[in-house]
Amino acid sequence: MLAAQDTKRPETVEELLGRELMSRLDRLDVLTRKVFSGKLPGERRSKKRGQSVEFDDYRQYVPGDDLRHIDWNVLARFDKFFLKLFREEEDLGVQIVLDCSASMDAGAPSKLIAAARAATALGYVGLVNQNRVSISRFGRPGDTGLRSLSAIRGRGNFKRLASFVLEGVGPLPPDVRTKGDPPDFNDMMRTLALTRRGKGVLILISDGLFREGFLPGLNFLAGDSYDAYFVQILSPDELDPTLQKDRVSGDLRFTDAETGAAAEVTVSADLIKRYRARLEAFLGDLEAVCRARSIRHLLVPSDTPVDVLVLEMLRKRGLLG
Repeated sequence: MLAAQDTKRPETVEELLGRELMSRLDRLDVLTRKVFSGKLPGERRSKKRGQSVEFDDYRQYVPGDDLRHIDWNVLARFDKFFLKLFREEEDLGVQIVLDCSASMDAGAPSKLIAAARAATALGYVGLVNQNRVSISRFGRPGDTGLRSLSAIRGRGNFKRLASFVLEGVGPLPPDVRTKGDPPDFNDMMRTLALTRRGKGVLILISDGLFREGFLPGLNFLAGDSYDAYFVQILSPDELDPTLQKDRVSGDLRFTDAETGAAAEVTVSADLIKRYRARLEAFLGDLEAVCRARSIRHLLVPSDTPVDVLVLEMLRKRGLLG
């Protein structure tokens, strides 16, 4: 993680998305590769049969069936009891998990702000389509553990979601300690797995730079409960440190943004080569771990405009449509 930062932080919903983009997002919906049972009546067609108003099929009556669903017209014509079946509608749970750790609050443009815009856009799409949207954040200095906004529905709750995101990326109070032991990603995902309710789509937005590794945490996101995505955001200078060759050269002292630990290094062509090899191996390992757990992984440079990410990249990956 390199030290250059884009320190301008959004303070309003318009600075996160903008009205023009929000109007374009109105035409999208969150998609899933799986079919889930929703907790509340929604607008999503289910493969199940239930008790909505849309007729689907008949089946013969068996003792114990609800007599209110007998088709009396069929009984009058054929002298047989048949039950009317209806197509059930279900809502889709959309769980957004935003990494607000110190390593995210770096890069040019800022990874954290790029992640916040992506989270807000995805939450907006879910809300306008009457999906059940939950959002959590972890890692922000001053937060204790996993902070969550419980499930909300409908366009009218968008300001609540946007306020939660803005709080997560806003300036830190002067008395907040910014250095020390960062929260353990794996513990955060364990907490999420123990507290989440229902099923649906889960989107983790993070740089993936966890000192303790990512394997146990991603195990908690795998399984049948969620259709999971990992949107990994890295800054252009993390992907290619030579973009900062005027700043990253010679003898330098690097400081860990999360722990405050320092290391002195001499930047050379050989060091840059080794960095690139380790980055490639890291990204390859993460991609393989995600693929083995049916988690879709998408690497996004932080300078990617949010409209390109949402309207193009995430649509191609099947998350939106």
